[in-house]
Amino acid sequence: MAQNIYDDPDFLAGYSQLARSVSGLDGAAEWPSMRALLPDLRGCRVVDLGCGFGWFCRWAREQGAASVLGLDVSEQMLAHARAATGDETIAYQTADLETLELPPVLFDLAYSSLALHYVEHLAPLLTTVHRALVPGGHLVFSMEHPIYMAPSRPEWLGTEDGRRVWPLDQYLIEGKRLTDWFAKGVVKYHRTIGTTLTLLIRLGFSIRHVQEWCPTAEQVAAKPELAQERDRPMFLLVAAQR
Repeated sequence: MAQNIYDDPDFLAGYSQLARSVSGLDGAAEWPSMRALLPDLRGCRVVDLGCGFGWFCRWAREQGAASVLGLDVSEQMLAHARAATGDETIAYQTADLETLELPPVLFDLAYSSLALHYVEHLAPLLTTVHRALVPGGHLVFSMEHPIYMAPSRPEWLGTEDGRRVWPLDQYLIEGKRLTDWFAKGVVKYHRTIGTTLTLLIRLGFSIRHVQEWCPTAEQVAAKPELAQERDRPMFLLVAAQR
């Protein structure tokens, strides 16, 4: 079973203060880039893998999606999502992405925002997603960029011309990584870009777009702290199609 860190009180309290938790999709710096990868949602049947507070589920319905299924392992986050949703065509279910089962050939879009790096066994999940999509159906997801997942050790950090230096720690060694983020011992799984993209291809997906996200000049002007994201990518965005 996947680690349910989002139900840890300390973690949830910290995570709930993030801009993306308070302001929703508009509070996520990568959202404009993710939105550009999405198909026309009018009439689509959508599944959100790791839906959290349900922001994307509600947005998808606003764009005309016929139905939306939001899945998450966190009961606390689903409780928030249900409380914020008054639409019977949006359903929320508790689900562990490690053991997920979905009906075959049912969905037009599978969407996931910053959840897949918590999944240890990605192949079974993507196999399930591929089977659940209709022919021509879309998979759009973001995950922590593998470079961000393999950061330098604290003693390696330095500066150069006023900028941080980010030497990598065993980038090509895949597997479990532990980090302290709002709580100690948060479990994530590092895999290279090549591993992720090759898996998609092997499972029968056609890759439409790959983006190593970088903030725009306008975003940096509005939030100068985003300038450090130009030193190494924080997010990997992928659009694929069955």
